[in-house]
Amino acid sequence: MRSYFLPRVVPLAVLLLASLSAQAAPMPFYKWQSKLDGAYTCQQTSPGNGWQKIGGPFRDAGCREALPQTPPPKGLAVPKVLKGQ
Repeated sequence: MRSYFLPRVVPLAVLLLASLSAQAAPMPFYKWQSKLDGAYTCQQTSPGNGWQKIGGPFRDAGCREALPQTPPPKGLAVPKVLKGQ
């Protein structure tokens, strides 16, 4: 049983991991304003409790190039090799 199971599962696991890593995208930047003195910063995560998010998402670290608003994907992509089976 072991020799039948392993050769079929390993290629599928490798294919699944490869497809998940191919869909990764960089984290977007957001514009933050200080509640204390009104200063601005552009970061991927919150600078802390004294800051509020006022804009974003942006593609660059200067918060100049806005990312297009696209709907989330509707399902898992299936490789063409597996669609024919």
